[in-house]
Amino acid sequence: MFELSPDFFAVAYLIATILFIYGLKGLSSPRTALRGNGSAMLGMALAVGVTLMSPEVKSYTWVFAGLGAGAVVGTALALRISMTAMPQLVAALHSFVGLSAVLVAAGTFLAHREAQKLDMTSMIELGVGSAIGAITFTGSLVAFGKLQEILKSNPLIFKGQHFVNLVLALSMLGLGVHFTVTSDLMSFLGMTGIAMVLGLLLVLPIGGADMPVVVSMLNSYSGWAASATGFILGNQLLITTGALVGSSGAILSYIMCKAMNRSIVSVIFGGMGTTDAQASAGSQAANKGVKSASVEDVGFLLENSSKIIIVPGYGMAVAQAQHAVKELVDVLQEKGVEVKFAIHPVAGRMPGHMNVLLAESDIPYDCVFEMEEVNSDFSAADVCLVIGANDVVNPAAKSDKTSPLYGMPILDAYKAKQIFVSKRSMKAGYAGVDNALFYYPNCSLVFGDAKSTCEAIVAAIKGA
Repeated sequence: MFELSPDFFAVAYLIATILFIYGLKGLSSPRTALRGNGSAMLGMALAVGVTLMSPEVKSYTWVFAGLGAGAVVGTALALRISMTAMPQLVAALHSFVGLSAVLVAAGTFLAHREAQKLDMTSMIELGVGSAIGAITFTGSLVAFGKLQEILKSNPLIFKGQHFVNLVLALSMLGLGVHFTVTSDLMSFLGMTGIAMVLGLLLVLPIGGADMPVVVSMLNSYSGWAASATGFILGNQLLITTGALVGSSGAILSYIMCKAMNRSIVSVIFGGMGTTDAQASAGSQAANKGVKSASVEDVGFLLENSSKIIIVPGYGMAVAQAQHAVKELVDVLQEKGVEVKFAIHPVAGRMPGHMNVLLAESDIPYDCVFEMEEVNSDFSAADVCLVIGANDVVNPAAKSDKTSPLYGMPILDAYKAKQIFVSKRSMKAGYAGVDNALFYYPNCSLVFGDAKSTCEAIVAAIKGA
């Protein structure tokens, strides 16, 4: 039987890696995202196809059974999951990557320990792969629970939590060293179990406002877990692909932390967004009352403005209002109104969430601006229309040192001449903090579903 040479697999995996790199590069911009996604898909198809041709694959029964089951489940999820649920789906998928790293490490160890085929290097790879995978698995489950609102989004903190985390980390390390030296199964299980507990404790203290950064960091963890699995299996493609995901996720997390004035060390060690203070500027101003406006009032001011800035948030995603927003933009631009979109780095539930939704509704890229590009324009805006955003426009992040949001850069919506906030109710944002913006004299709330509100504003402008 004809066997392919190792050079063939090396070249094929190299080409797949290059396609993955082009995929990541393409995903850096909405204009090239579709091409980048296609490049990554082609690379994955090549990687899977070439791997199936490997002489190490002795039977295709279980391989195709797994591929078939994954295809069925994946297709069903893709058809059912809405864009609003994408962040929690990403978190769930990260947990699968982490669990697979643990299972691969455990399976490899159990399969080879009796024959004593594992050297010290292999044992280190098994220990590292299982530990990173376990932390990723449980940490991603907590992120999923918070995003799905199964768990409360508020930080869960307790006295001495960092000391407990340190003790657990040292215990995990000690058992890992003992495992690599002695090949003891109980040490492996203990190390993995502690890593799972540590994953829970690292993500539980992180508040909802910072969850997009956590998703990004868990993406990095999943990449390193995949890379460790590649070392265990001796698969160069898995090593390089995991390293790409791990490093790009870490870089993205660093960029987001810098934009939010957060510490990357705090993200890694579960200390971000934690505070015992309960007071906030919004709660202190609650007795001052909140003004509300009708859609007719909003429509009148919008069409008679020269410059408008729209701030989209998770509420827009929940209501699937992006197409109604696009219609509103078209109507205003027809009347000669300048419209800009202001995007906060953590708007939504994961990085780039709002950009994807706006691109889905064909809103031009040249209307969409990141926070550092647009913040200076708010003071010149006649109207700022906030659609479903909350924490990212909360002035308490600048003025209230007792607020969990304090220190996080925000979109300066409060500087606009008039602010309208489309919101279902007075419920606090994902971080559980009252929004001081609602009590500003130049701010009015428009209560209702974001989609129906935008449609009603369009009708009011058209005079329907």
